[in-house]
Amino acid sequence: MSGTTLAEWLRAQDDTALVALLRARPDLATPPPADTAVLAARVGSRASVARACEELDTLTLTVLEALLVLDADQRPVRLADVAGLFDVDLRPALDLLRARVLVWGGDDALSTPPAARDAVNPFPCGLGRSVPSLAGADLSGLGEDELRVLGALAAGPPVGQTKDAAHVVSLAGARTPIQKLLARGLLVRRDALTVELPREIGLAVRGDRPLGGITTAEPPLTTLHRDPVTVDSTGGGEALELSRHVEALLTAWSADPPAVLRSGGVGVRELRKLAKELDVEERRAALLVELVVNAGLVADSEGVEPEWVPTPQADTWLAAAPEHRWATLAQAWLDLPRLPGLIGRRDERDRLLNPLAPELNRPAAPRDRRRVLEALAALPPGTAAPNADELAAVLAWRAPRRGGRLRDELVRWAVEEGTAVGVLSLDALTAQGRTLLTEGPGPAAKRLGDALPAPVDHFLVQADLTVVAPGRLEPDLADEIALVADVESAGGATVFRVREESVRRAFDAGRTAADLHELFRGKSRTPVPQSLTYLIDDAARKHGRLRGGAAGSFLRCDDPVLVTEVAVHPAAERLELRKIAPTVLVSPYPLAEVLDGLRAAGFAPAAEGPDGRVLELKAGGRRTPGRGRRRSPVPTPPSDEQLGELVRLVRAGDQAATTTGGARVSVPGHLGAGPSATVGLLQQAARDGRAVLVDFVDSHGTAARRVIKPQVVGGGVLEGVDVSYGDVRRFPLHRITSAALVEDDSQ
Repeated sequence: MSGTTLAEWLRAQDDTALVALLRARPDLATPPPADTAVLAARVGSRASVARACEELDTLTLTVLEALLVLDADQRPVRLADVAGLFDVDLRPALDLLRARVLVWGGDDALSTPPAARDAVNPFPCGLGRSVPSLAGADLSGLGEDELRVLGALAAGPPVGQTKDAAHVVSLAGARTPIQKLLARGLLVRRDALTVELPREIGLAVRGDRPLGGITTAEPPLTTLHRDPVTVDSTGGGEALELSRHVEALLTAWSADPPAVLRSGGVGVRELRKLAKELDVEERRAALLVELVVNAGLVADSEGVEPEWVPTPQADTWLAAAPEHRWATLAQAWLDLPRLPGLIGRRDERDRLLNPLAPELNRPAAPRDRRRVLEALAALPPGTAAPNADELAAVLAWRAPRRGGRLRDELVRWAVEEGTAVGVLSLDALTAQGRTLLTEGPGPAAKRLGDALPAPVDHFLVQADLTVVAPGRLEPDLADEIALVADVESAGGATVFRVREESVRRAFDAGRTAADLHELFRGKSRTPVPQSLTYLIDDAARKHGRLRGGAAGSFLRCDDPVLVTEVAVHPAAERLELRKIAPTVLVSPYPLAEVLDGLRAAGFAPAAEGPDGRVLELKAGGRRTPGRGRRRSPVPTPPSDEQLGELVRLVRAGDQAATTTGGARVSVPGHLGAGPSATVGLLQQAARDGRAVLVDFVDSHGTAARRVIKPQVVGGGVLEGVDVSYGDVRRFPLHRITSAALVEDDSQ
């Protein structure tokens, strides 16, 4: 039985199949392969095969391993031989393997890349290497202890370590089961401590289950139906809560930004402080920290003592509508290349993993997060999957080679974080989450806006000085009530409490007692309690009796006349000097600038310290504004048109290689021998209408070869018809490395 080579198989596929291959295995397209031979070499490479297998489900991967059990990496095998190992239809799995070119050939001659065994599993289906002489070996005379050893190795993996393998003894001198099996030849000694169960013995032990205990059907997933409207509205409430917490974080860090740890990230003490201020668990506070940084709302100041400080982008976010606020945060979570679930754990050096620590970086995290959401998106709207362990098992079956040791935890973290962000709700994907996944943040924000109830224009004032908002308040009203009251509990109805401190906060923001009385009278649907009126009036009487102001520097002098002389000088207006006492002037400018200005005006001021002693002022160091973290752009997948162009380049490379092999080449002209010879050759070909084989280096630095019929040669450019495409193309002459005339075999 013979089969085609991989290069021959690829060359025989149509362009649509090759475009699908390059889309499924994007690593094959970088850099663009020169011809099918190069493409075949990449398809069969160990690294590329391993990457391609990450997308395979358990059944498809098992079919590939079964082919390796039959040594399809060494010689073609028949589909009938593979099908005999399964009790399910293999055609869909085989079609997928062929589409990814992990298998090629007809049903009577299936082959796999030689590197597949190392890339997939050195012991496919848990079976050892073949020892053909053991086919049909008789196991009937073995003792129970020997059969027990064979059963354990047959279940996989087929290798084991034991001191009994140190010396091979005769059957008569064997004392242990391992020694007896080695003496019988039913085990193979690989080294002094390792034995291996041959494939033939493993299959014999397995009997009617040649593939072992591999599950070829996707595990079941328990689902519940919930009202989609309830799912979306509950998720909307969580989205508003997320926005409120982020706003509180930005306010807290604007006033008191935490320091950046020497190793990066936020310290445990700062995280606990934030959790207490927001009244949330530390786990949620850590997720909020990760979100605001990835969304660009907070960045490290990168100074001598760097801090985590809100950026100007935070002001834009704070001014946005609630649905747009949420969309920014939800997209930041979806694209977050980190694992917040690791926060609080310890690394291999027993160091605590903090929020924003570099050790949390995982480039594959967005892909794994999307896999979870896409699995839920495949269910009908409103369908919940309440058992995260079952969902993890389903995803593990669909891609067993993904996720590594954290595979199941990645699923649970995605569900937990998605619920906190409002993408999931009641164990189901919300409509806004589904839209975010498929259409992006803009349409998702609109979908959330539709799910949120209309904002209310009133509240209810209670006798205990609490204010109940029976829904989402209108933006202006929400801002006013946030000034005069503190949030006590949030949810479908938000409860605020008015305190003396909160009333003073409103006065500090410029509100008067009359403004607050009007706010409560006009917006409360319940009578305003007298205790609230007394609280506002009492706070108003105390507010502002002691006043303070800001000043960059001051001037003092025991001589009031000199102070007056300085105050009326023209320089005083420019320096904005203001008299606050007969012997004191203040200015908003730094002291050094004030002193320089007065000295230029003819005065002789001196600087003094807190203790009254004269100081020498020196210019401070340079200051630089904080810069946000750079975020790596997500690469855009190539379009079908771009992949089609790459396939045409491969075809052109094949044609060029074929032309070189069978054509009669004359008058070679190489740039190494001088540009004039090549230009002359190309000009001669243009006059005679002859084809030229051109080797060149493209703009990406990749060597390529084309058969061109030159039309114009001059101005540093070759312009001609690409024989493979039928299109006119231009080639800079300085990129051409060699050229040769090609005889037309049809002449």
